[in-house]
Amino acid sequence: MTNAGEPRIALLAITKHGAKQVCALADKLPQAHVVVSEKFANMVQGLANPIEVYSGALRAQMKPLFLSYDQIVFFVSLGAVVRLIAPHLKSKDDDPGILVVDDAAQFVIPVLSGHVGGANAYAEKIAGLLGATPVITTASDVGKTIPVDILGRELCWKIEAPKINITRVSAHVVNEELVAFVQENGAKNWWTRSTPLPTNIQLFDCFTNVDLERYKAVLWVTNASIDQSLWTQLDERLVVYRPPEGQV
Repeated sequence: MTNAGEPRIALLAITKHGAKQVCALADKLPQAHVVVSEKFANMVQGLANPIEVYSGALRAQMKPLFLSYDQIVFFVSLGAVVRLIAPHLKSKDDDPGILVVDDAAQFVIPVLSGHVGGANAYAEKIAGLLGATPVITTASDVGKTIPVDILGRELCWKIEAPKINITRVSAHVVNEELVAFVQENGAKNWWTRSTPLPTNIQLFDCFTNVDLERYKAVLWVTNASIDQSLWTQLDERLVVYRPPEGQV
């Protein structure tokens, strides 16, 4: 999967209803590839989108789909999708975003890679195009708080922390425990939600101003060198973000 440039999108259907829904959506997403079984290939003829027609079992298409696309939108039942993708799962850093749209196009469900893979954001986009409801279950999105694992991605910030730190700090954030957010470098427009920053996130402009005994975790945006002794002292409570040099 790649995060560079435009995401590679597949819209996939295996039923007559699904193919109709794909056609309606494909018209609004001309860059998306349409994937259908040969039984319904005639229904998608005439679309401006690239079209891929497969024969045989859909299960056999999963590996190439995982390798070829960043977001795969299934117009297939949720249970069937879970069984189809299960053998191909690697990690949230590698797996594509997987979304499911119900047969009536009322709900869009991000199933896999909601944050790192971008499925949550894409579900909201697809829902807007369909007039549907996105069903988001990721705690930080539901709670309108900081998504620790992807914070600053659109600003080209690079996260620096062991995975266990990201997991632990994310838990402190969503559980509304006190978290210090220290920003010494980088652009200030990192908070992009329409809701106010949660009160458990407290802002600082210098790391030395933080009382480390008071806070459960520290999110630190900096280009400063960090000694290993500090990582050890904070013991899974620190996540660092590295903004591009000179970013304001």
